Amino acid sequence: MPLLQIDDLTHAFGGLMAVAGFSTALDRNETVGLIGPNGAGKTTIFNLLCGLYQPQKGELIFDGQRLNDLRPHQITSLGIGRTFQNIRLWNELSVLDNLRIAHYSQMNYGFLDTFFLSPRLREAERRVRAEAMELLQLFQLEPHAHDRPRNLAYGLQRRVEICRALVMKPKLLLLDEPAAGMNQGEIGELVELIRWVRQQFQVTIWLIEHQMRVVMSICDRIQVVDFGKTIAQGTPDDIRNDRRVIEAYLGEETV
Repeated sequence: MPLLQIDDLTHAFGGLMAVAGFSTALDRNETVGLIGPNGAGKTTIFNLLCGLYQPQKGELIFDGQRLNDLRPHQITSLGIGRTFQNIRLWNELSVLDNLRIAHYSQMNYGFLDTFFLSPRLREAERRVRAEAMELLQLFQLEPHAHDRPRNLAYGLQRRVEICRALVMKPKLLLLDEPAAGMNQGEIGELVELIRWVRQQFQVTIWLIEHQMRVVMSICDRIQVVDFGKTIAQGTPDDIRNDRRVIEAYLGEETV
Protein backbone atom coordinates (compact mmCIF):
# COMPACT_ATOMS: atom_id res chain seq x y z
CA MET A 1 0.00 0.00 0.00
CA PRO A 2 1.46 3.41 -0.94
CA LEU A 3 1.89 5.99 1.80
CA LEU A 4 -0.24 8.46 -0.19
CA GLN A 5 -2.86 7.62 -2.79
CA ILE A 6 -4.73 10.35 -4.69
CA ASP A 7 -7.42 9.39 -7.20
CA ASP A 8 -9.23 11.66 -9.67
CA LEU A 9 -8.71 14.83 -7.61
CA THR A 10 -10.72 17.72 -9.06
CA HIS A 11 -11.22 21.31 -7.92
CA ALA A 12 -12.36 24.51 -9.60
CA PHE A 13 -12.48 28.15 -8.56
CA GLY A 14 -15.64 29.45 -10.20
CA GLY A 15 -15.22 28.74 -13.89
CA LEU A 16 -11.47 28.08 -13.59
CA MET A 17 -10.56 24.38 -13.43
CA ALA A 18 -7.47 24.37 -11.18
CA VAL A 19 -7.09 20.58 -10.79
CA ALA A 20 -8.70 18.14 -13.20
CA GLY A 21 -8.66 14.41 -12.48
CA PHE A 22 -5.24 14.40 -10.82
CA SER A 23 -4.01 11.01 -9.56
CA THR A 24 -0.75 9.90 -8.00
CA ALA A 25 0.78 7.49 -5.48
CA LEU A 26 3.81 8.05 -3.25
CA ASP A 27 5.72 5.25 -1.57
CA ARG A 28 7.54 5.46 1.72
CA ASN A 29 10.96 7.11 1.86
CA GLU A 30 11.10 8.47 -1.69
CA THR A 31 11.43 11.96 -3.11
CA VAL A 32 8.92 12.89 -5.80
CA GLY A 33 8.83 16.13 -7.78
CA LEU A 34 5.66 17.93 -8.86
CA ILE A 35 6.45 20.46 -11.57
CA GLY A 36 4.69 22.55 -14.19
CA PRO A 37 4.30 26.15 -15.42
CA ASN A 38 2.93 28.87 -13.16
CA GLY A 39 -0.80 28.38 -12.65
CA ALA A 40 -0.66 24.66 -13.43
CA GLY A 41 -2.41 23.71 -10.16
CA LYS A 42 0.54 22.46 -8.13
CA THR A 43 0.00 24.44 -4.94
CA THR A 44 -3.75 23.83 -5.17
CA ILE A 45 -3.02 20.09 -5.01
CA PHE A 46 -0.99 20.64 -1.82
CA ASN A 47 -3.77 22.80 -0.36
CA LEU A 48 -6.35 20.10 -1.10
CA LEU A 49 -4.16 17.46 0.53
CA CYS A 50 -3.66 19.62 3.64
CA GLY A 51 -7.37 20.39 4.06
CA LEU A 52 -7.14 24.10 3.20
CA TYR A 53 -9.56 23.40 0.34
CA GLN A 54 -12.10 20.60 0.05
CA PRO A 55 -11.99 18.63 -3.23
CA GLN A 56 -15.11 18.73 -5.39
CA LYS A 57 -14.30 15.25 -6.62
CA GLY A 58 -11.76 12.53 -5.91
CA GLU A 59 -10.27 10.75 -2.94
CA LEU A 60 -7.24 11.32 -0.73
CA ILE A 61 -5.87 8.34 1.22
CA PHE A 62 -2.89 8.78 3.54
CA ASP A 63 -1.38 5.80 5.36
CA GLY A 64 -4.64 3.92 4.96
CA GLN A 65 -6.90 6.74 6.19
CA ARG A 66 -9.25 8.86 4.10
CA LEU A 67 -8.48 12.58 4.37
CA ASN A 68 -11.56 14.01 2.66
CA ASP A 69 -13.52 16.27 5.04
CA LEU A 70 -10.76 16.36 7.69
CA ARG A 71 -9.62 19.74 9.04
CA PRO A 72 -6.00 20.90 8.54
CA HIS A 73 -4.92 20.24 12.15
CA GLN A 74 -6.32 16.70 11.96
CA ILE A 75 -4.40 16.02 8.76
CA THR A 76 -1.21 17.41 10.27
CA SER A 77 -1.59 15.14 13.30
CA LEU A 78 -1.73 12.09 11.00
CA GLY A 79 1.82 12.81 9.84
CA ILE A 80 1.88 15.41 7.06
CA GLY A 81 4.24 18.38 7.45
CA ARG A 82 4.54 21.32 5.10
CA THR A 83 6.51 24.41 4.14
CA PHE A 84 5.19 27.24 1.95
CA GLN A 85 6.43 29.09 -1.11
CA ASN A 86 6.50 32.31 0.91
CA ILE A 87 8.27 31.62 4.19
CA ARG A 88 5.78 31.65 7.07
CA LEU A 89 7.65 32.06 10.32
CA TRP A 90 6.69 34.04 13.41
CA ASN A 91 9.25 36.81 12.99
CA GLU A 92 8.56 38.45 16.34
CA LEU A 93 9.47 35.23 18.17
CA SER A 94 12.82 33.52 18.48
CA VAL A 95 13.80 30.55 16.31
CA LEU A 96 13.48 28.35 19.38
CA ASP A 97 9.95 29.60 20.12
CA ASN A 98 8.93 28.95 16.50
CA LEU A 99 9.73 25.28 17.12
CA ARG A 100 8.19 25.20 20.57
CA ILE A 101 4.85 26.49 19.25
CA ALA A 102 4.82 23.72 16.65
CA HIS A 103 4.64 21.22 19.56
CA TYR A 104 1.29 22.68 20.66
CA SER A 105 -0.88 19.70 19.64
CA GLN A 106 1.35 17.37 21.67
CA MET A 107 0.84 19.25 24.94
CA ASN A 108 -1.04 17.28 27.60
CA TYR A 109 -1.82 20.02 30.11
CA GLY A 110 -4.83 22.31 30.46
CA PHE A 111 -5.87 25.73 31.72
CA LEU A 112 -5.52 24.89 35.42
CA ASP A 113 -2.01 23.55 34.84
CA THR A 114 -1.14 26.87 33.22
CA PHE A 115 -2.73 28.91 36.03
CA PHE A 116 -0.97 27.02 38.83
CA LEU A 117 2.25 26.24 36.93
CA SER A 118 1.74 22.57 37.75
CA PRO A 119 4.52 19.94 37.67
CA ARG A 120 2.86 18.45 34.58
CA LEU A 121 3.17 21.78 32.76
CA ARG A 122 6.79 22.26 33.79
CA GLU A 123 7.72 18.74 32.69
CA ALA A 124 5.96 19.15 29.32
CA GLU A 125 7.69 22.49 28.68
CA ARG A 126 11.06 21.02 29.64
CA ARG A 127 10.54 18.13 27.21
CA VAL A 128 9.45 20.44 24.37
CA ARG A 129 12.43 22.73 24.85
CA ALA A 130 14.84 19.79 24.90
CA GLU A 131 13.37 18.30 21.72
CA ALA A 132 13.42 21.66 19.96
CA MET A 133 17.05 22.28 20.89
CA GLU A 134 17.96 18.78 19.69
CA LEU A 135 16.40 19.53 16.28
CA LEU A 136 18.16 22.89 16.08
CA GLN A 137 21.45 21.18 16.82
CA LEU A 138 20.84 18.61 14.06
CA PHE A 139 20.11 21.45 11.60
CA GLN A 140 23.16 23.43 12.78
CA LEU A 141 20.83 26.19 13.95
CA GLU A 142 21.67 26.06 17.66
CA PRO A 143 23.71 29.31 17.53
CA HIS A 144 20.58 31.06 16.21
CA ALA A 145 18.14 29.64 18.78
CA HIS A 146 17.45 33.03 20.33
CA ASP A 147 17.58 35.09 17.13
CA ARG A 148 14.48 36.32 15.35
CA PRO A 149 14.03 34.61 11.97
CA ARG A 150 13.75 37.91 10.09
CA ASN A 151 17.36 38.69 11.06
CA LEU A 152 18.68 35.49 9.47
CA ALA A 153 19.91 35.00 5.91
CA TYR A 154 17.24 33.69 3.55
CA GLY A 155 18.76 30.22 3.34
CA LEU A 156 18.79 29.94 7.13
CA GLN A 157 15.13 30.98 7.28
CA ARG A 158 14.28 28.12 4.91
CA ARG A 159 16.25 25.78 7.14
CA VAL A 160 14.25 26.96 10.17
CA GLU A 161 10.97 26.40 8.32
CA ILE A 162 11.90 22.85 7.33
CA CYS A 163 13.10 22.20 10.86
CA ARG A 164 9.78 23.40 12.27
CA ALA A 165 7.84 21.18 9.83
CA LEU A 166 9.74 18.18 11.20
CA VAL A 167 8.75 18.91 14.81
CA MET A 168 5.60 16.77 14.38
CA LYS A 169 7.69 13.83 13.10
CA PRO A 170 5.82 13.65 9.78
CA LYS A 171 5.79 10.64 7.49
CA LEU A 172 5.25 12.93 4.48
CA LEU A 173 6.96 16.31 4.07
CA LEU A 174 5.57 18.74 1.48
CA LEU A 175 8.03 21.37 0.23
CA ASP A 176 6.46 24.14 -1.84
CA GLU A 177 9.19 25.85 -3.89
CA PRO A 178 11.85 25.74 -1.16
CA ALA A 179 14.48 27.27 -3.49
CA ALA A 180 12.38 30.36 -4.28
CA GLY A 181 14.43 33.52 -3.72
CA MET A 182 17.72 31.69 -3.13
CA ASN A 183 21.04 32.37 -4.81
CA GLN A 184 23.05 29.57 -6.43
CA GLY A 185 25.13 28.92 -3.31
CA GLU A 186 22.06 28.64 -1.14
CA ILE A 187 20.41 26.32 -3.67
CA GLY A 188 23.38 23.96 -3.49
CA GLU A 189 23.11 23.87 0.30
CA LEU A 190 19.36 23.26 0.04
CA VAL A 191 19.87 20.23 -2.21
CA GLU A 192 22.23 18.67 0.32
CA LEU A 193 19.84 19.54 3.16
CA ILE A 194 16.88 17.82 1.49
CA ARG A 195 18.97 14.71 0.83
CA TRP A 196 20.07 14.70 4.46
CA VAL A 197 16.51 15.19 5.76
CA ARG A 198 15.20 12.23 3.78
CA GLN A 199 17.98 9.96 5.06
CA GLN A 200 18.04 11.25 8.64
CA PHE A 201 14.27 11.28 9.23
CA GLN A 202 13.23 8.47 6.87
CA VAL A 203 10.50 10.70 5.45
CA THR A 204 8.77 10.77 2.08
CA ILE A 205 9.29 14.14 0.38
CA TRP A 206 6.91 15.66 -2.17
CA LEU A 207 8.47 18.68 -3.79
CA ILE A 208 7.13 21.56 -5.89
CA GLU A 209 9.98 23.44 -7.50
CA HIS A 210 10.79 25.57 -10.56
CA GLN A 211 14.55 25.21 -10.13
CA MET A 212 15.29 22.22 -12.37
CA ARG A 213 18.72 21.87 -10.80
CA VAL A 214 17.00 20.92 -7.55
CA VAL A 215 14.33 18.67 -9.05
CA MET A 216 16.62 16.73 -11.37
CA SER A 217 19.29 16.11 -8.75
CA ILE A 218 17.20 14.84 -5.82
CA CYS A 219 13.92 13.37 -7.15
CA ASP A 220 13.41 9.66 -7.77
CA ARG A 221 10.36 10.41 -9.92
CA ILE A 222 8.79 13.54 -11.37
CA GLN A 223 5.16 14.27 -12.28
CA VAL A 224 4.37 17.18 -14.58
CA VAL A 225 1.03 19.03 -14.55
CA ASP A 226 -0.33 21.69 -16.87
CA PHE A 227 -3.77 23.32 -16.61
CA GLY A 228 -4.54 20.99 -13.71
CA LYS A 229 -3.85 17.77 -15.63
CA THR A 230 -0.91 15.35 -15.61
CA ILE A 231 0.94 15.53 -18.93
CA ALA A 232 3.99 13.41 -18.10
CA GLN A 233 5.61 11.39 -15.33
CA GLY A 234 8.75 9.31 -14.98
CA THR A 235 12.40 9.49 -14.02
CA PRO A 236 14.35 12.75 -14.31
CA ASP A 237 15.85 11.53 -17.61
CA ASP A 238 12.38 10.69 -18.96
CA ILE A 239 11.08 14.16 -18.08
CA ARG A 240 14.14 16.01 -19.36
CA ASN A 241 13.55 14.64 -22.86
CA ASP A 242 9.74 14.66 -22.97
CA ARG A 243 8.41 16.85 -25.79
CA ARG A 244 5.15 17.60 -23.95
CA VAL A 245 7.08 18.97 -20.98
CA ILE A 246 9.28 21.15 -23.18
CA GLU A 247 6.18 22.49 -24.96
CA ALA A 248 4.48 23.29 -21.63
CA TYR A 249 7.47 25.32 -20.44
CA LEU A 250 8.75 26.87 -23.67
CA GLY A 251 5.84 26.73 -26.11
CA GLU A 252 5.26 24.60 -29.19
CA GLU A 253 6.86 27.08 -31.59
CA THR A 254 10.12 26.96 -29.64
CA VAL A 255 10.14 23.17 -29.79
